[in-house]
Amino acid sequence: MVVEQIPGAVGFVYALVLIVVIAYLWSSGRWRQTIGVLILVATAALGFLIFSPVVPWQFQQLVLRDAAGLGAPLIVGVVGLSVLFLLTLVGGRVFCGYLCPVGAVQELAYHAPVPKTVPRGKTAFALVRAAFFVVFLVMAFALSASLLAWFGIRDFFYLLPTAGTLVFVVMLLVSTTFYRPFCRLVCPYGLLLSFAGQRSVLRLQRTGACIECKKCERACPTDEAKRADAKSECYLCGRCTDACPVDGALQYRRRADDPQR
Repeated sequence: MVVEQIPGAVGFVYALVLIVVIAYLWSSGRWRQTIGVLILVATAALGFLIFSPVVPWQFQQLVLRDAAGLGAPLIVGVVGLSVLFLLTLVGGRVFCGYLCPVGAVQELAYHAPVPKTVPRGKTAFALVRAAFFVVFLVMAFALSASLLAWFGIRDFFYLLPTAGTLVFVVMLLVSTTFYRPFCRLVCPYGLLLSFAGQRSVLRLQRTGACIECKKCERACPTDEAKRADAKSECYLCGRCTDACPVDGALQYRRRADDPQR
């Protein structure tokens, strides 16, 4: 059992350290997109090598009360996922953005040079994910069944030739044009983190230097760049800051620091 816990511990430590590093780089103005891509590649590699930190799957095993599938005692899973939730309350969805292998492979897929689709129906997306969350709970508590197995998360990273893997590959293909479909429509733990992200202390926000050109809004793949947006689906992808023509108009800082919010 101790040997089985090692990959999970490695993934959790990796996530904790990188959350702090990424938040520091963003807040100090040292963040670069090349750094983000390198972290995404490392995160995806961890998914394939040790299947960690794949938190959506771990959250599911916790709900199923499957300590063997979780790879740790249930109380350890509760503590670990609670820590990630609290860190999201502080720094926003850094984990989802760069440190979850499921999100990382979708983010990398979105870099494919193909036309992008950016629908603006955030309410509809939230309702779909809420519906999946209800199904997730019913399957777990009433049927002791795994919803995420249908989406092939584990099978994909284990390179198994199953129907679930095929479903996930299809989602990756969709990810080349539609930003993070699994994260935004299906992920049960992502739903919880969206509430934490909405209340996060640190976030990307406009300053007094903003000229209201709206280039950040057009660049944002989740429609979260408007001044009044809650940032619940902001994955800190950096497309808004790349598009911004004014130095310092967008900054990652304490929410209360912006006098115009």
